[in-house]
Amino acid sequence: MQTTRPPFRSRGHLISTDHNLATMAGLRILEQGGNAADAGVAAGLCLNVVVPESANFGGVAPVMFGPGDGKPVETISGLGRWPKAASIQHFMERHDGDMPEGLPRTVTPAAPDAWLSALARWGTMTFEEVVQPALELARDGRPVDERFYKALQTPSIRTHATTASTFLPEGEPVPVGQLFLQPDLANTFQRMIDAERGRAGDRTQGLRAARDLIYKGDIAQEIAEFHKRQESLLTYEDLADFTVMVEVPETIRYRDLEVNSCGPWCQGPSLLMALNILEGLDLKAMGHNSGDYLHVLLETLKLVFADREAYFGDPGFVNVPMQGLLHAEYANRRRQWIDPDQAAPSMPPCGDPWHFEPDRQSAPARKVPAPAGNSGADGKLPWESDTTYLCVVDGQGNAFSATPSDGIGGAAVVPGLGFPISHRGTQSWLDPDHASSLMPGKRPRLTPNPALARRNGRPYMPFGCPGGDAQVQGMLQVFLNIVEFGMDPQTAIEAARVITHSFPNSFWPHITLDGVVTVETRIAAEARSALRTKGHILEEDGEWSGSVSRVCAITVDSETGILTGGADPRTTAYAAGW
Repeated sequence: MQTTRPPFRSRGHLISTDHNLATMAGLRILEQGGNAADAGVAAGLCLNVVVPESANFGGVAPVMFGPGDGKPVETISGLGRWPKAASIQHFMERHDGDMPEGLPRTVTPAAPDAWLSALARWGTMTFEEVVQPALELARDGRPVDERFYKALQTPSIRTHATTASTFLPEGEPVPVGQLFLQPDLANTFQRMIDAERGRAGDRTQGLRAARDLIYKGDIAQEIAEFHKRQESLLTYEDLADFTVMVEVPETIRYRDLEVNSCGPWCQGPSLLMALNILEGLDLKAMGHNSGDYLHVLLETLKLVFADREAYFGDPGFVNVPMQGLLHAEYANRRRQWIDPDQAAPSMPPCGDPWHFEPDRQSAPARKVPAPAGNSGADGKLPWESDTTYLCVVDGQGNAFSATPSDGIGGAAVVPGLGFPISHRGTQSWLDPDHASSLMPGKRPRLTPNPALARRNGRPYMPFGCPGGDAQVQGMLQVFLNIVEFGMDPQTAIEAARVITHSFPNSFWPHITLDGVVTVETRIAAEARSALRTKGHILEEDGEWSGSVSRVCAITVDSETGILTGGADPRTTAYAAGW
């Protein structure tokens, strides 16, 4: 397969991100001697500056780190919690059972804590050192590109006056090719630098001081006061009590690889569940992107999303049967639900993973039945673009994988700070029986989910993407393209993809489009015809679709040490290294 750009190969270090400027920022830190965590945080902060429509500094940032020396993989949740005053009753009484956009959906900001915690735990540099590229872009300006210009034309940017004044300084989007400055965000970064300098000589304490400015210091007060004036539920106490969590990943083996995801507070484990089901099939014999192959992928995804719907939620509030869900025999049983000749017309029923749990007396989450029919009243495909992704592998083999998110659309920028606060509450349910129901202090079920595969105990491939519910689906297809079909990362990423929508969308109001599949028309006509014959409803979205996620990945050749990176041409993503 001919690609639009060659794979990027390096013998030293390599980075791939959702935007070229973030890629260059991370590369700059690597060239200055930083490791994968230093470069990853620098690139993440730059993404908060150059693609704020997709991920802002007050949003979410789940992170995964794989040490090059074979030590265990760790994750940082990077996800905020509902304010203590939040409740389903509040939305029933104040909003008639709806969850309005903007401030009502506010949860605690997690990205600042995630970036600084990652830097403190795995990095070597100071905040002042890694924030320099982002600070320069915010303070001195960045040229507006077509992606940013298009994003600024969306009506949601004008929903809140503070957001409109920040990103439409003259009342209209800054033209392509002109400089766009973010002085308030630059000032926020400088205030954090000043706080860190106050603890000069102690890197850990300096990072803590920069972090506490956001959650316990003057900036926390400013966030809380603004939200109080707007009658938001977020308080200073919510900020002061918040901290991200360092957790062990969920893990499976696929062939000779160990594949890691974050926990069931996000959708990450559904990728592992899909791989467990598919490992029992001869995918290569079906043929890459054949009708039979794509049908099996789509039906597998319906099964794992049925279980995601029934069981996934914040493990601090929900007893999630993860051992059962990831058990090989459970995957065998779920595989039997796949009819090779006929598509399930809607999301199938969830399975019974409790049978494979060590403590079978545990109370299961509510079993969610398959939806009765299409709940997407307007027939539109659910599409969420407000997420980014980055991955890094350094010269010591350390790997960093992160999926920052939460765009500025429909969110209120805090005056003087240059960024809004996470509105990730949109991924909760107002059904008290749902595994991801809204509760005070509970984390919503997050779609962003970085991943990392290891071989022989060492990082082999960090990978991930934006795209809401398309994320796991795009990641799965790229992973299989590499592992099963021997493609390099760039070829694997550029290969045409399909995305199913036969499940409740993760974003409020959680609509379902039964049987609907987004398909790129580069999929062979014969394969598309076969999918229709099997009962799939195809929505053809051009040769290159923005709806099939935008993947970045890096692979490591354990014998030669050569790194190969890929970046999705469906967006502004680029890979670079040395």
